Amino acid sequence: MGMALWSKIIFVVFLLLATTSGTHQFRTGSSLKKALLGIAPKLLQSNSLAYSCKPHSENKPKSGYEELGPDLGDEKRQSGDGRRVRLAIQDRHVVMDNGYVRVSLAKPHGVISELYYHRSRTNLLLNHQKEERRGYWDIDWRFPNGRGTFETIKGTEFSVVKEDDHQVELSFKRSWDPSNQNGLAPLNIDKRFVMLRGSHGFYSYEILEHLPEWPAFNIGSLRLTLKLNGDKFHYMAISDEMRREMPTEQDRQRGQTLDYREAVLLTNPDNPELRGQVDDKYQFATEAKDSHVHGWISDELKGGLWMITPSNEFRNGGPIKQELTSHLGPTMLAIFMSDHYLGKAELKFGEGEYWKKVLGPVFVYLNRVNDDSTNARSDLWEDAKAQMRTEVQKWPYSFPVSADFAHADQRGSVTGRLLVRDRFAPEELTPANSAYIGVAPPGEPGSWQTEGKGYQFWTRTDANGNFNIRNVREGDYSLYGWVPGFIGDYTNGSNLHITPGNETNLGDIVYEPPRDGPTLWEIGIPDRSAAEFFIPEPSPKYATKLSNAQNNSTEGKFRQYGLWERYTELYPDHDLVYTVGVSDWCKDWFFAQVTRKNETDNSFEPTTWQVVFNLSEVVSGGTYKLRVAVAGATFANLQVRVNYPLTYRPLMETRMIGRDNAIARHGIHGEYKLYTADIPSYLLRPGRNTVYLYQNRNYGPFVGVMYDYLRLEAPTTAPPPQSSLGKELMVEEHL
Repeated sequence: MGMALWSKIIFVVFLLLATTSGTHQFRTGSSLKKALLGIAPKLLQSNSLAYSCKPHSENKPKSGYEELGPDLGDEKRQSGDGRRVRLAIQDRHVVMDNGYVRVSLAKPHGVISELYYHRSRTNLLLNHQKEERRGYWDIDWRFPNGRGTFETIKGTEFSVVKEDDHQVELSFKRSWDPSNQNGLAPLNIDKRFVMLRGSHGFYSYEILEHLPEWPAFNIGSLRLTLKLNGDKFHYMAISDEMRREMPTEQDRQRGQTLDYREAVLLTNPDNPELRGQVDDKYQFATEAKDSHVHGWISDELKGGLWMITPSNEFRNGGPIKQELTSHLGPTMLAIFMSDHYLGKAELKFGEGEYWKKVLGPVFVYLNRVNDDSTNARSDLWEDAKAQMRTEVQKWPYSFPVSADFAHADQRGSVTGRLLVRDRFAPEELTPANSAYIGVAPPGEPGSWQTEGKGYQFWTRTDANGNFNIRNVREGDYSLYGWVPGFIGDYTNGSNLHITPGNETNLGDIVYEPPRDGPTLWEIGIPDRSAAEFFIPEPSPKYATKLSNAQNNSTEGKFRQYGLWERYTELYPDHDLVYTVGVSDWCKDWFFAQVTRKNETDNSFEPTTWQVVFNLSEVVSGGTYKLRVAVAGATFANLQVRVNYPLTYRPLMETRMIGRDNAIARHGIHGEYKLYTADIPSYLLRPGRNTVYLYQNRNYGPFVGVMYDYLRLEAPTTAPPPQSSLGKELMVEEHL
């Protein structure tokens, strides 16, 4: 026989042996098998039928992935599509492969060491990083009054939870031992990785548990991080408005660090178009409700790598909490808990407290386009968004094996209609249009902003105020909400118990926002954001193109670095004065009341803003109400006085508020707070009056307040006259 014929015969025998050898690795129990498996690859290499069908190595897997799979345009989302899921367990690694994606995880640590597209030999993760720093779960934690500890979560026990042709689910557990703490957070942690047949990616979720007998501790952040191959990925996509070519790590190293280490001015980047721009990961933070997909694109590989978060139920801070997404590294994040844009939002666990929570699953999605694609970046981004919508529609997932994950039949729903009763509105009851409404663990109004131990479920009302909060896990909750156009927080004031398979219909519920009298004047729009106020153009020395299709929308403006410096440039010798009826808050109300820099000695000065208004008459003996809604604050102390700026005691003082750092981190809001200042009528006069807003802390450029809305209300009834100013000074804070 000819050599080619012998090769074909041995190749067929080789395949038969391989396909009957078990799911984990080829078993070569007989000498015949060993001989054939040993010579077949050599014979195959010697003729034109040289296939890449190789048994998995018992050692570290070789880099490269040669499985073929469809590109965009193939019907890859059909259930049952694709090859079976295969699992190879090696000495130090575990490999999942479904013919479209291959992922290698270190055993037993459960960190992601390699990730491949079909038809590619390129590891999509950062090869020059240590294996444990490529794809990993991490936690930032501390004991009370102790220093923070950053811990990459490493499993110590590996097991196969499920393995068949359609699904592989792996578990990497780490149990906490009180007798050998070893610098680890007092938690039992179970990391899961799942690959499905026909899926162009893999899923990951995590189960955390704190036992009552374990010590108290705090969690600052929990996240899943992927560090991508920087030689291949240079284009990042966060939203339709934020898609751009990114600098490299080397560009950052050659750049100039600005007011904080995350912000670097690019002075000599490889791409000359980026020269003079700022790289800062906080510029790409987005609200949770808008952050279901983000990631990176490789022009060379004509492919994308995406983080898809199908639900926000396991995140802290509610639907408009801002959070990091992707940023230079290249880095891709799924953040489940952090204090970004909130400040005091640590999860605090006391001794004797039991806690358990499931984070995720999230989906790491890989896509590619055909070589002849003429608009690859746009095609990849649109496909990623389409896949995100598919994942959202499938939530809650049916595939997680863990009994701690609540499937669809283990959840309930809450329905009803939200109405607003504003005492001075023309209509007695108004449907709450586009209101945010949700359930979260029981607490005070607005407590959901800093809540992270439990789960939160949110939706928006329709034009008639109707809502349906779906897929709520079993448990006790309070109903929370707020309505754009109205101040304050709604809560139902009693607990809701959600049971599986049942709908809790609340019927018509009514929110009465704080109000004591008719509006005399107002500044801003009550929407928990400072976006409607004046946002200056960035300084030419910092102007950054946040999208390849730069626009002039507010979306791009408030994310610019150094906007706080513009206040000193616009008001070098005096502070902002706003005249009601003359000024325009879109042009004349700076988006944040920050400090003024003294260029002589680089110190910072407190600032006092004035609101000037006229009254045709003053209601004698009455009390006027000044509502001050704060969209965010950083180490600020706001004092309110009227007509007498040097009065020792202010009418209202917030004391030190805010650790959200939203001003420095290019956020347009942080933690919402509502304050009320009572103004006795004898402090006012017919004609010209002035409200003084004095922010008296001056510890740096980022100290300040972002206002959401201000409103002065006239009194409706006259209380008994007061004998002294001290008895009339009142402060009200709604948290």
